[in-house]
Amino acid sequence: MSAPGRKTLYTGRSKAMARCLSDPVKIAQDHFLLTLNAPEMKNSSPGQFVNIRVSGCSDPLVRRPFSIFFHENHRVEIIVKTVGRGTRAITGFRAGDSIDMLGPLGRGFTPITRGRALLAGGGVGNAPLYYLSRRLTEAGIPCTYLYCCRSSAHLYLRENFEAAADSFIVATDDGSCGERGRAPEIAERLLKGDRFDIVYTCGPTPMMEGVARAATGAGVPVEVSLENYFGCGIGLCSGCTVETEKGNKRACVDGPVMDGSIINWHSFTA
Repeated sequence: MSAPGRKTLYTGRSKAMARCLSDPVKIAQDHFLLTLNAPEMKNSSPGQFVNIRVSGCSDPLVRRPFSIFFHENHRVEIIVKTVGRGTRAITGFRAGDSIDMLGPLGRGFTPITRGRALLAGGGVGNAPLYYLSRRLTEAGIPCTYLYCCRSSAHLYLRENFEAAADSFIVATDDGSCGERGRAPEIAERLLKGDRFDIVYTCGPTPMMEGVARAATGAGVPVEVSLENYFGCGIGLCSGCTVETEKGNKRACVDGPVMDGSIINWHSFTA
């Protein structure tokens, strides 16, 4: 069964002044859970993201994009991986702090309405897939979730992910938790051993390319959530252009979720 036709999701670029409900919680090595109260952000879809301005951090001046880990009512959760001064500043927020935030932004995943889904996430790329898995499971869609990360130290909120899927598989690069292996090879094995109607994936670009090729080779539709650097997040700067078989696309507004079978993956390393 093919994935349903893509539809334009809510992409309102509203400025949502959010407030931290608690201090950031360290959930794994270099990963923090940030829980916000954002009453102005009324709707979002799995795969969309928010852009947060870092007050007092001038390197650089642009906002930082974060996938929505979960959103219900006014409560918004995001996963922050510390990679530089900006993300470290965000993990320095404290309960009660106000946050200048834009969102929800971009196009999210297209949830299937029947059939079986395979979700494959790598590292912080598991964040938007958790939101999707929750929604699919709530709708009665059986989900197999493949959670990949570097080591056991980078595995976060395992119980949450296990509760959001019918089948949950952990794989680490070093074999310190679950099976030893990488997402593309394991996804290919799963696709050969069971019937899936769609594959959703998010993570490092080489991982997504491998998973997308495995899905396409098995004749299964695949959606990827690109982890490009978004300069503006609203389609103005064209700093996140992606080459596809249907022309150049801007990952922040035409994505971040796209059909993985039409992306020119070689352009990412050109």
